[in-house]
Amino acid sequence: MTFRMVKSPTAKSWLPYVVLVAAAVTLDQWVKYLVETGLPFQEKVDLVPFLALYRTYNTGIAFSMFSSFGDTGLVVIAAFVIAVVLYLAARTPSGHVLTRFGFALIVGGALGNLFDRVTYGHVIDYILFHTPIWSFAIFNLADAFIAVGAVVVVLDELIGWRREAKPSSD
Repeated sequence: MTFRMVKSPTAKSWLPYVVLVAAAVTLDQWVKYLVETGLPFQEKVDLVPFLALYRTYNTGIAFSMFSSFGDTGLVVIAAFVIAVVLYLAARTPSGHVLTRFGFALIVGGALGNLFDRVTYGHVIDYILFHTPIWSFAIFNLADAFIAVGAVVVVLDELIGWRREAKPSSD
């Protein structure tokens, strides 16, 4: 009796998204390493008039919200969010490539920030958009992956609604 390993077509269809998640986490962690080792703490380094690097630590989640939850509470919240996104991704039909791509970016970004929180007790932020009288919250590449992923998912859903709403010309 011989046993043969059968590859599931489902597992193969997820491979590009798994690779994207791994690439997002790797790139995020590499950039954060460069920031930690080469950028002074809380000193603005202007790149162009409206963009600077500014290394700081976020003890909360987006815009420093929920910092009072503590590390354990924030890890639980992040793990829950990742689980929900993975559940939604698993329920997404294979033909919805953009939605799956968006979910992969969200998961990659969330895992990058979760790694920071578990390892350091905070998230490393370093991108600052600003003007002389206004500045946006300081964020990182993982946050950008999450935001872009969310926009992609929403746009793909809106495009899908428009496709379904068009009457057929048969």
